[in-house]
Amino acid sequence: MTRYLISFDDGAMNFPEEELPEVVEASLAVVREARDAGVWVFGGGLERQRASVVATDGSVTDGPYPETKAVLGGFAIIDVPSREDALEWAAKIAAACRCAQEVREILPDPTD
Repeated sequence: MTRYLISFDDGAMNFPEEELPEVVEASLAVVREARDAGVWVFGGGLERQRASVVATDGSVTDGPYPETKAVLGGFAIIDVPSREDALEWAAKIAAACRCAQEVREILPDPTD
């Protein structure tokens, strides 16, 4: 099987605050479904705009930078037989989270 990253940009989840409990429950339902199906690897939301960048020389700066157009807001990693399967799970996550999802194939572990 192949692992896929399903993600969305920070700020993409745009709905009234009073609907947050409904969105959380819908999202958790998809996670439970993915776990029950045996395809869930890991996922979560990321602390808004809290990133540090470590350069090749080991120096650390805070980011992201103002010129950054998109910042990762949350993600899921799933392990499924095909891209079509990954797109189906992304559609479920998009409906639950009420925002578009990006799907990318994760390259195989080079040590395997």
